[in-house]
Amino acid sequence: MVNKQYYDGTKLLSLKDINGNNPEIYICTANRTGGKTTFFNRWAVNKFQQGKGKFMLLYRYSYELDDVADKFFKDIEDLFFQGYCMKSIRRSKGIYHELILMDKNLIECENYEGTSCGYAVALNNSDQIKKLSHIFNDVERIIFDEFQSETNHYCPNEIRKFISVHTSVARGQGQQTRYVPVVMIANPVTIINPYYVELGISSRLRDDTKFLKGDGYVLEQGFVETASRALKESPFNRAFKNNAYIAYSSEAVYLNDSKSFIEKPSGKSSYVCTLKFDGKDYAVREYPETGIVYCDDSVDGTYPVRITVTAEDHGINYVMLKQNEFFLSNLRYYFEKGCFRFKDLRCKEAVLKALSY
Repeated sequence: MVNKQYYDGTKLLSLKDINGNNPEIYICTANRTGGKTTFFNRWAVNKFQQGKGKFMLLYRYSYELDDVADKFFKDIEDLFFQGYCMKSIRRSKGIYHELILMDKNLIECENYEGTSCGYAVALNNSDQIKKLSHIFNDVERIIFDEFQSETNHYCPNEIRKFISVHTSVARGQGQQTRYVPVVMIANPVTIINPYYVELGISSRLRDDTKFLKGDGYVLEQGFVETASRALKESPFNRAFKNNAYIAYSSEAVYLNDSKSFIEKPSGKSSYVCTLKFDGKDYAVREYPETGIVYCDDSVDGTYPVRITVTAEDHGINYVMLKQNEFFLSNLRYYFEKGCFRFKDLRCKEAVLKALSY
C-alpha cells in the first residue's frame, strides 16, 4: 500500500520477477487520481533526458493518437518540465506519431526543430508497425496506459497485436531481440481482462495482494489513500456515494467484478455444458433454487453441449465458445453478479479464461 500523497513506482521498477530476473513487463494498478500515470510519464521523459533512449506510447486505436503530445505531456509539463513543451508529427499516413521535445528558450531560434524523444502507436496497426519496425529500434521502453478498458472494449485479437508490436520494437541494433520493458498502467476494472487471464494473474490475485511476481512480469496493486480521501470528500462524489463507480474510483475495487468463491453449492442442479480448457474437461451446472452456476471436473461424457475455450482444444463434437455469444453473455452475467462457484482454482481458471474479453 502506498501511503504517500502521490504514487511512487520506484519499488515496482526495482523488483525482480519470480525467477529472480529482470522483468520485461511492469503492471501498475491503483485507485484513480493517485498519480501513477504522472509518475511513469515523468520517468520516461527523465530517462530520455539522461541519454537512456526514446520511449513509445501505446494506444488501442489510431484516433487516440490525435493530440497525443498534449495528452502525454501537458500535466507533467506544468509540474516538472516548465522549460519544455512537446509537439507530435503525424508520420506514415498516421500509422505512428513522432514526439518532439522542445526547449522553450530555443523555440524562436532559426532552424530549431526540437529533439525527437519517442513515438506513439496504436495496437490495431500492429501489421503496419511490423513493416516499419526499423524506425523504432531506438525505443528503450514502452508505456501502455489504460490497458484495462472500463467498457471491456478491446481490439480483436488484442493480445496477439500487443505481442506483435513489442516484437517489432524489440528487434534491431544487431540483436534478434532487445530488452524493451513495458509499463502497463490502469485502474482496476476486472480480473478477467485479457492480460490478466493470459498471464495467469486472474486466478492468483487477491484483494490484499500488494505485489505479485510471475515469469517475466511483476505487478503492483496499489492504493493511494490521499487520492481516495479527496475523491470521497468531493461534493459531486458524495452525491453519488451509492454508485459502484465511486467505489471503483476511490477504493481501488474492481469495477466489473463481484466476489466469486471456491465452494460447492447444495440442492438440485441441472447440467449446462462441458467446458474444455487446456486439454481438460470441466462441468458447468446450474443450481436454479439458489441462482448459482458451479464449475467442477465431474463431467457427464454423454451430454451433447461441449464447448472449447481455445482453438488448441478444438476437436470433434466441440463448438468454439466465441461462436456462441449469447451463451457467453449469460456466463458473464452470472459472474458479474457474483453467482459463480468453483471446485478449485483450476476450475476457476478455466471459467475466467472463457469469460476473458
